[in-house]
Amino acid sequence: INAEYGTHLSKEPRMIVLLVVLCFVSLVFGQMEQAKRFFEKAKSHTNNWVVLVETSRFWFNYRHPANVLALYRAVKQMGIPDSNIIVMMGDDAACNARNVFAGTVYHSEKREVNVYGDDVEVDYRGYEVTVESLIRLLTGRHSPAVPRNKRLLSNANSNVLVYMTGHGGEEFIKFQDAEEINSQDLADAFEQMYQKKRYHELLFMVDTCQANSLYKRFYSPNILAVGSSEAGENSYSHHADRQTGVSVVDRFTYYLLEYFEEQKRLTGSVNGTLEDLSRVFKPSLLKSHPRWRTDLFPRPLSEVKITDFFGAKFTLDTNDEQANVLSADDIVDAEQEDESIAARTTIAAEQRTRAIVDVTSQYRVVDVRSIGVVVALIVVFGVFSK
Repeated sequence: INAEYGTHLSKEPRMIVLLVVLCFVSLVFGQMEQAKRFFEKAKSHTNNWVVLVETSRFWFNYRHPANVLALYRAVKQMGIPDSNIIVMMGDDAACNARNVFAGTVYHSEKREVNVYGDDVEVDYRGYEVTVESLIRLLTGRHSPAVPRNKRLLSNANSNVLVYMTGHGGEEFIKFQDAEEINSQDLADAFEQMYQKKRYHELLFMVDTCQANSLYKRFYSPNILAVGSSEAGENSYSHHADRQTGVSVVDRFTYYLLEYFEEQKRLTGSVNGTLEDLSRVFKPSLLKSHPRWRTDLFPRPLSEVKITDFFGAKFTLDTNDEQANVLSADDIVDAEQEDESIAARTTIAAEQRTRAIVDVTSQYRVVDVRSIGVVVALIVVFGVFSK
């Protein structure tokens, strides 16, 4: 009996040691998995680019440059700097002889905001807006003489928003009543972008008649697409300004912008998902049937934040807490100072570097602990083998 009692006493501390070692192993491997998730996230989406294309010209198409300029203003307010926005437009509305409000463009009959303000930077204007220039912009096939401000300098970590507005038909959109780009042309351009690692994820948004047919031929991965109308349907303007005598905004773009403004009014920022945004595009409001194409995209709309494409907020996730390195307000304020873009880039890079160094040092500690775990296991097995 004494022998049995002594044996049970000797086994009890062994079980305690084993439990302690197992808890330690669980903790260490949990930290390793956390570090792995951080580095995977850091290698994915780190910057946003926006390409805004108005494909029409002439005074009666006033609403198309208004669409582009209003969205340009919205993405800038959400933090994307001019250096990451490419604007292509006919640019003949503000100074048109028939414009009773010379030098301005409004996207509302109330005329509260002149979206053609002093800080608008148009990269391609007038006859520079062609099918060739758009394809060269997307694929990066420029001549050496093309300046940096006319280049899409995206990379494998870039989320790219491509927005187009104008007059279209089934599987095409017209460029200034002179030429057309079709669905296959765009599909091949996006495939070149994918092969050349010019995007991480891409959102294609088009506001035109028969818009949904324009993304029909897409075949490259990580592309989301949404259009304002089905094949055979028209897209309609929202309202006109009686004093200018023309429509000032299209319905699809109007409700997109209204959603952004409503979110900022209620919460101070735009924090929703693309699923939230999709609920805004109601056929009863648009008088057409918008549709999303999601089969090429790995995530559901409910997991795609609006700021993944329309904003410029970089988030680090180290200990299940979010740290905003660069907020939208910081960027907008900094744009009012000289050399702001370079300063923000430097600050963001330094902060990201510090965060990566911190996690890397954590990772090294984990390696040391792992060696300790192995030694502890050897000791435990040695005790049990005696």
